[in-house]
Amino acid sequence: MSSRNTILAVVGVVIVLALLSGGWFLSMYNGFITAEESVDSAWAQVESQYQRRADLIPNLISTVKGYASHEKELLLDITNARSQWTAAVTPQDKMDAAGSMDSALSRLLMVVENYPDLKASENFLALQSQLEGTENRIAVERMRYNEEVRTYNTRIKKMPAAIVANMFGFDEKLYFEAEKGAETAPKVEF
Repeated sequence: MSSRNTILAVVGVVIVLALLSGGWFLSMYNGFITAEESVDSAWAQVESQYQRRADLIPNLISTVKGYASHEKELLLDITNARSQWTAAVTPQDKMDAAGSMDSALSRLLMVVENYPDLKASENFLALQSQLEGTENRIAVERMRYNEEVRTYNTRIKKMPAAIVANMFGFDEKLYFEAEKGAETAPKVEF
């Protein structure tokens, strides 16, 4: 083989390796983008369901207020938790605010037991039904979000993909977990 053919063969191999490496990097990068978008989409669904619950709270408060007017501190706690949710910007802030709403609503639903007329109110029963459905949706969306986070986090930690993930700044995402020792989501069944 002539030296010219050898040089062409080496250049060809280098080009093929560069194309394969570039394709591999692009494939990894696009995979991370897709996984990150899946996490963001799942998070949007969680936010949507929590917002649905937050939108039910003013109606719930006004219904309860008519029957349990001396529970002002508890109603104020619920209003504050709702405001905290509305003002939260980061996912961690939203998760913390959701925990506050869970706790406040749980306490409210425990207090409702002391008001048989409230428990029999058509407005309250309708709100209870909506809240129950919303709590179920929240649980499903949190589970889906955590599944997407697990998939994403696993993907960016595996080698050699972790090198590419670190190069492009793909960071681990937070799971949406119940706080240790905290109350779980409010139970709305009576």
